Amino acid sequence: MKTPGVSAVHIVWFRDDLRIADHPALFAAMESNDTGTLTVAVYVHDEVSEHIRPLGSAARWWLHHGLRELRAQLSELGVPLLLHQGSALLKIPTAVEELRQRFGLNPEDLSVYWNRRYGGGERVVDASLMAFLRAQGTTVSSFSGTLLHEPWTVQTQERRPYKVFTPFYNAAQLVPLRPALPAPSNAQPPHLLQMPAGEELDGWGLAPDSQDWSAGLAAAWTPGETAARERLGMVLQEVAADYQHGRDRPGIDGTSKLSPALRWGHLSPVQVWEALGAVAARNPEAAEGARAIMRQLVWRDFCWSQLYHWPDLAAANLRPEFNDFDWAWPTELLPVPTGGRVAGTQAAGSSDPAQGQINALYDAWCHGETGFSLVDAGMRELWQTGWMHNRARMVTASLLVKNLGIHWRAGEAWFWDTLVDADAASNPANWQWVAGCGADAAPYFRVFNPVLQAKKFDPQGRYQSRFGPVLVRKPVVDLKESRASALAAYEHVRRATRTGDTQR
Repeated sequence: MKTPGVSAVHIVWFRDDLRIADHPALFAAMESNDTGTLTVAVYVHDEVSEHIRPLGSAARWWLHHGLRELRAQLSELGVPLLLHQGSALLKIPTAVEELRQRFGLNPEDLSVYWNRRYGGGERVVDASLMAFLRAQGTTVSSFSGTLLHEPWTVQTQERRPYKVFTPFYNAAQLVPLRPALPAPSNAQPPHLLQMPAGEELDGWGLAPDSQDWSAGLAAAWTPGETAARERLGMVLQEVAADYQHGRDRPGIDGTSKLSPALRWGHLSPVQVWEALGAVAARNPEAAEGARAIMRQLVWRDFCWSQLYHWPDLAAANLRPEFNDFDWAWPTELLPVPTGGRVAGTQAAGSSDPAQGQINALYDAWCHGETGFSLVDAGMRELWQTGWMHNRARMVTASLLVKNLGIHWRAGEAWFWDTLVDADAASNPANWQWVAGCGADAAPYFRVFNPVLQAKKFDPQGRYQSRFGPVLVRKPVVDLKESRASALAAYEHVRRATRTGDTQR
C-alpha cells in the first residue's frame, strides 16, 4: 500500500561530486519534482567492485569530512542522504528496492539519477546497473557533471584519442561547453517519514580515531563545497592576477589549490571555467593568469581522456616500449610477474645488498630525507598537509624516477596514499608524463636538477625552511652521475624503438 503523500521517489546517487550547485543529476531530479515526489540521495562507499581502486589514507580522511558537509547541505534542501558501504552492484538495487517497499510504490514510480564516471571499473558498474534497473522498470538518467568535456567528444579526425596535449587543447576549444547550473531552488519540505536504515559514517573508519597524522590535514584544509567556493573567490581576487609568476614559487600562495575541490567535486570544472572566463573578460591584468588556470582544467580533461581510453593507466606504461625499461622496485611493491619479464621483478629479497639499497633510497625519498632540500621540503609538505606544490611534485618525481632509478609506479602509489587530491586519472598520467612513458611525455633528456630548481624557484629558501628537515643530510645520490645513467638508459629505449627491437 502506498504511503500517503508519496507517489514517486527520485534517487540521486552521489559519487565524486559532493556538491549541490552545478550538480546536473541533483538538479534534474529536483526540478522534475511534482507534488508527491520525494528526492533521496545515496552514497555508496565501494572499494570491493572489480577494478575500482581503494582510496588512500588522506583521501579517506577527506571523504569522511566531505560527506558530513554534503549531508548538512542536502538537509537544507530537505533531501535525506543514505550511506551504504560495499559493492554498488548490490547496494544500489537494494536501496531502490527498500525505498520502493517503504513507500509502497511500483518499480516505474522510482527514478535513479547520477553524473557519469569514466574509469574502466566504474563504467562497467554503471552500465550493469543501468541495464538491471531499467529491466526492472525503473528509470535511469545519467549526466555530464565531472569534466569540461566528456572523453569521447575531444578526439582526432580519425576518432582516436589524443596523446599530445596541445592539439587536445586546441580541439577542446571547439567543443561547446554546457552552462553551469544553480543549486536546486525548490527545496522539498522535511519529510517526517522514516527512511530505510542507512549506515553510520563514523562506522566506516575513514578518519583516524585520534588526531595523530590527520591533524596536519585538518589544519591545512576544510573539505566541502563551502570552503571550495571561498577558495575560488580568493583565487579570482588575488591569485589569478599573479598566477603566471606565482605558480612556480612554492614559497608563496601562488597556485589555485583547487585540485582537492575538483577531485571531490565540491566544485565542477565548468563552474571554475566560467568564473575564470568572467575574470579574464573584465580584468585585463588578471586575464593571462586566469587563462593559464583554465588551461590546467583542460589538462585535467586530458588526463581523464587517457584513463578512459587506457583503463590500466595506473599499472601499465602508456608507451609500451618502456615495458622493458630497467627501473628498480622497492621490495614491498615488487609486482608479480605475469608472462614475460617485468622490469624489477628479478631483484632478490630485502636481504640482497642491492635491493636493500633500493629500499633505503625509496624510504629516504618517501620521508623527505634525500639531502636535496627542495625535494625533502616537498615530501614533508605532502606528509604534513596531504598536498604538494606542483613545481615540487615535478622535481620530486623526477628525482625518484630518473636519478634514483625507481619505477614511477612506486612514486604514484605513495602519492595515491598521501595526497588529498589523489585523482584516479591525474595521478598516474602525471607520473607517466614525468617518467617519459606517458602521453605528451616530457623529453627523455629532461631531468629536473633539484639544486638548480631550488635556486630558481625558491631563491630565499622560504619553502625549504618551512618544510625542510632540521638536519642537513648528505645527498643520497650524485646528480651528475645519476643523470648520465638515466640519459643512457632512455637513449637505449629510444634506439630500440627506432630499430624495432622493443616488444610492442
